[in-house]
Amino acid sequence: MAERRKSPSDTATRAASSRAGKRGGLWHRPQLLNLISGALLFFAMTGLGWALVAWTFSKPLFPLHKLVLSAPPSQVTQAQLEYAARTAIRGNFFTVRLEEVRMAFETLPWVRHAGVRRLWPDGLGLSLEEHEAVAYWKNIGDGDVRLINRQGEVFAASSNVGMPEFSGPQDSAAAMLKYYETYSRILQPLRVKLVRMDLSARGTWRLWLNNGLSIVLDREQERSSTEARLENFVAALPHLQDRLGVQVARADLRYPNGFALTPVGTRPQ
Repeated sequence: MAERRKSPSDTATRAASSRAGKRGGLWHRPQLLNLISGALLFFAMTGLGWALVAWTFSKPLFPLHKLVLSAPPSQVTQAQLEYAARTAIRGNFFTVRLEEVRMAFETLPWVRHAGVRRLWPDGLGLSLEEHEAVAYWKNIGDGDVRLINRQGEVFAASSNVGMPEFSGPQDSAAAMLKYYETYSRILQPLRVKLVRMDLSARGTWRLWLNNGLSIVLDREQERSSTEARLENFVAALPHLQDRLGVQVARADLRYPNGFALTPVGTRPQ
């Protein structure tokens, strides 16, 4: 059988087909095309989903309509609550920053602690712990008048309630509150009220009673405590006043074996 010779035209056709295959090979690979299209579709859906979530949270679809108090406050006013809510509550149910809201309410006078939580579907729950003032406080460094709560913490607020007044070095409010309770208990037999206490930087106490009597106590000593000296004075005062027939205006208890009394009407030396 005679072999068919390749014509020049056949050779040219195969070369052209080879060049065309190299140029259009991607489009003739369906698996690769499916992989690329799937990846593009995944990224497109991910971007669309993220944009949809961001748009949903940025739009007022879940607006906040109410602020629910766990208990009505006794010192914080309605106007103060509304002001804090207006300045701190931003965004919707999901985007509101609870920590910022909590801090805004804790800056209000009389608020010791605040708690904020979400209430589905359109509200916030607010709980307030208010200061319970027990005394006025005056720092001997600056003279500013503040208040002391039952935990011995100093805070700034106004009050018209009749309370004792403390004055002492910085950071001594908690200790003075404890001494106030102790001294008040010791003074009970005299049926008087302790209305003011001063503590100097060197530890000298000055007590003022509601009957006009003032008492001076030195700092703690090895031989006797301030409580013991005050107890001895309270026990002796009624008998001394009956014997002397005078009203005592000032008592100095800084002596180791007794005390000095200044009668009412005596000019200070």
